[in-house]
Parts: sequence; C-alpha cells; structure tokens
Amino acid sequence: MTAPFDYEGLWSKAKVFVNRAMDTGTLRAFEEQVFWASAALELLGKAALAKVSPLLIADPQEEGKNLLIAAGLVEGDVRFKSVTARTIFSRCERAFRPFSSNDALKIAAFRNEYLHSASFELLPHSPEVWWPLFWARAVILITAMDRTLEDLVGADRVSIIEAHLAKNAANVKERVEALISRAIQRLEQYSSGALPERELSAWKSPQSLLAGLTYFDHASCPACTSEGRIEGGEEISTEIRRGGIDFDDEWSMPFTEVTVLSEYFSCPVCHLVLDRPELIVEAGLPEEFTIQEDYDPEDYEPDYGND
Repeated sequence: MTAPFDYEGLWSKAKVFVNRAMDTGTLRAFEEQVFWASAALELLGKAALAKVSPLLIADPQEEGKNLLIAAGLVEGDVRFKSVTARTIFSRCERAFRPFSSNDALKIAAFRNEYLHSASFELLPHSPEVWWPLFWARAVILITAMDRTLEDLVGADRVSIIEAHLAKNAANVKERVEALISRAIQRLEQYSSGALPERELSAWKSPQSLLAGLTYFDHASCPACTSEGRIEGGEEISTEIRRGGIDFDDEWSMPFTEVTVLSEYFSCPVCHLVLDRPELIVEAGLPEEFTIQEDYDPEDYEPDYGND
C-alpha cells in the first residue's frame, strides 16, 4: 500500500489526473478537463514538497499525529491528513521560484466551484487562455522535482504543452528562473549535507549531463558561476582565417573559424541544464559561439571527377 505522503505516489497520481485532463473531443468537456488539471496541480505541489520532506505536507494538528506519520515514527492504518491547498501553494511559492501562490489558488478555485456548485458555466477563460496559465505554473513544480514534461505526459503530448507555453512570452523567463533557482537550491543542499538520501547517490554519480553535440565551448554558469559547457550542432558560418606571424617571425598555418548556434548548456558543479536556444539566451549566455579548427585544404578543394 502506498503511503499517503509518498512522493512517488503523489507524482503518479498527478500523472493520471493530468492525462485525464488532456483527453479531448467527446471524452472530456472543457470544464471537466479543468477539474482534473486543477486537482493535478495540487498533487504536483504536494509531490514537490514531499520530495524534500513529507513533513512539509503534514497537518500539524491533532497532537502532531500527522507529523509523526510523515516522519515514519507511527505505523499502522492510522489516517494521514495533509495541509490545505492554500498552505501547499504558499510553501511552493517560497521554495520553488518563481511559482505564484495567487495564480495557483485561482486555478484551484475552478475545481472547487465545479465540485461544489450546481452550475457548469464557471470558467472566465477560454481553453486558449486557460491552458497556458495552467502549464506555466505546473512546469515550475515539475522542474522542482527534477522531472520533465515527457515524464509527466509522455513524448506524444509534449508538443501540445510546448505550444501552450509558447503563447506566453513570460514563460521562457519563468522557466529559466525556475531552472537556475533549482540548481542553486540543489547545490546548497549538497554543500550543507541536507540533500535527501535518495537524491545523494544520483548527485554524486549522475548520468552524463552532456548532449554530445558536434561543437562545444566553455561558458560561466548563470547559477553558480562555475565553468560549464555550451554545445551546438548547427553551423552558422565557416571562414578560413589567414595565419599570423609567430614568435619566430614565421607565418603560421591558416585555420578555420566556425560560428555555431548555442543549443545546449550544462554545468558539472550545480547540474544546471538549459536544453533549448531560447533558454540559453534568456539566461544571459551567448546566442552563438566561435571555435577554431585546423585548416584542411582537402575540405575546400573542388571534386574534379578525375577518379
């Protein structure tokens, strides 16, 4: 039986609710989609907090019983009660920038009105307006759990969410702020010895953060200022540069200068990853970078077809 405060269980339940909300056509009316999505947002908030510590979602009333259950000091079939949605969102706002408690509560209000009111006509926004507002909040909590949109909804539905997020220019800025804030938070937890045990081994032995693109250069991390790696695979321009005079007064060989689009950044110290060009630029990193390669005349000689 899954513990009611278990992070993985809360995450799994949020996945079920979100995917129900994304059912379209005759399967779900928009009002019902909003109901499931609103409930999922609260579950995502609980999961993000419980990943840090179950104590963050336990109601402290009743002589601390819920706190004891969350701490694993009381077992059995006793009931566990969590704090209210308002408290969940308030704590998320403080812990996971730039999450907005007020925006989240407005989303939760739609669920409450749908559940407790006799009317079905409760939504002040159209789907084209409501979904970008919802996903802008949800993606911050997903980032706080070191998860991705694909983890939540599957690869087939990621493009739908990205389209919603693209409608709101502020989402890119908020996404970058959330990623940088989370990277700083993780590094501080690790440095102080406060990183949860189940995350510690992954932190010490992470899978490679590198994208393995063709070209790379180094850049200062916008989160911790350590030396990170910026990568790209798309050449913007290629020029042959003449060599200069070296210390022996001799002309050096020409070289090739390649300008590359910045597509991916990773930091080995705080584990920050920015995996899209617009995120890289918003974080203050260069939109493009230039590298030098050895000049190979054969790369530029025409093929005369004499073979």
